[in-house]
Amino acid sequence: MIDLHTHTFFSDGALGPAELIQRAHDFGYKAIALTDHADASNVEWIIERVREACEQANTYLPVRALYGVELTHNPPEAIPQLAKRARDAGAQIVIVHGETLWEPVLLGTNAAAVRSDIDILAHPGLITEEDARVAAERGIHLEITSRKGHCLTNGHVAATASRVGAKLVFNSDGHSYQDFVKEELARKILLGANLTPDDCQTLFRNSREIVHRFFPDFG
Repeated sequence: MIDLHTHTFFSDGALGPAELIQRAHDFGYKAIALTDHADASNVEWIIERVREACEQANTYLPVRALYGVELTHNPPEAIPQLAKRARDAGAQIVIVHGETLWEPVLLGTNAAAVRSDIDILAHPGLITEEDARVAAERGIHLEITSRKGHCLTNGHVAATASRVGAKLVFNSDGHSYQDFVKEELARKILLGANLTPDDCQTLFRNSREIVHRFFPDFG
């Protein structure tokens, strides 16, 4: 399993970066991305803090650890520049907190996100076909999630992505090791979103391809 959307105590997670990575390794994950919530006040600070823990883990543990941010509750107009700031600071993974039904995310966030330099649009709620099509054209992945509340629109996200050819990934949006998901449960969640067993394999492969950008020897 690979999880490209998790949080440490540098935002609203429960654990420090080193412990979260170690717990992921113990759980059986092969790769994990630390993507704490970021805005104009802390985007570079977050990346600087988690980079060292990821580099340490990549030196001493077999699990591959990537560092980045989840741009969260930002005005849509600010997202392109914040994504650029994250890239300039060295972020390997840039996620935007999409228009989930579970939180009061500003309308237009999805549209701004898929037109910015990001990797994943997280839990994008009732994403429009137009925005999903832009994501497909730009190689941005849409997220299927196991996170409470955010998962309510998994079926809509999967169906919309299928119609326009957008790539999907599966993540936990984990805030502690209790949120980690075994492959068997992940498959059930994906099947519950009306995806096929072949679709499940494709999602897992999409995550591997992202990790492979930074670790060419990754399976």
